[in-house]
Amino acid sequence: MRILLIEDDHLVGDGIQLGLTKQGFTVDWVQDVESAQSALKTDQFDVIVLDIGLPRVSGLEFLKKLRAADNKIPVLLLTAKSSVEDRIQGLDSGADDYLPKPFALGEVAARLRALQRRSQGRAVATLKWRDLTVFPDSQKVMLKEAEIDVRGKELRLLLFLMEHPHNIYSREELESSLYGWNEGIESNSVEVHVHSLRKKLGKEIIKTVRGSGYQLGEE
Repeated sequence: MRILLIEDDHLVGDGIQLGLTKQGFTVDWVQDVESAQSALKTDQFDVIVLDIGLPRVSGLEFLKKLRAADNKIPVLLLTAKSSVEDRIQGLDSGADDYLPKPFALGEVAARLRALQRRSQGRAVATLKWRDLTVFPDSQKVMLKEAEIDVRGKELRLLLFLMEHPHNIYSREELESSLYGWNEGIESNSVEVHVHSLRKKLGKEIIKTVRGSGYQLGEE
């Protein structure tokens, strides 16, 4: 899952980015609305984590304009304001969820996974394909009864394809989902990850669509 984090507090932003990255998310961090608007024009994100108290343009103003433009990307609000009235205002402005500061990073991660499930129309947290079961919360991969060591970018790629089982993605689209702005990408990174997943989980796990890209193998 690729996250756009909009937070002007350096300490908070750095902590969220580091913590969510360790939990398997790809996190790009900006500190104002202008930078967020530019990011949304050039990159695709799954969820926005939005602070309300931003400089110049508030998070709520940004959110209202986002919804007025019919952008349906899930938004999790983070704010120091925690009264009932503040929560109502945030949700009525178009937020999908609301979390007051201070918060636990584990809860932020769980809420992000829940937002993604709802946006994809999924009711359960686990992802299944043939004899393969993936638990996004614990980042555990089970093939039949055996736990398989799948981590880092390999796990992110597997999750991405299992979350969109019928779609075909080009190498560039997969790179965009796996790598943030500050991460170096080697020319054959996706191919290397695909080869490794096939070796660990079976060659039928990922299908190569000639001239188009990759998709999850057929059921």
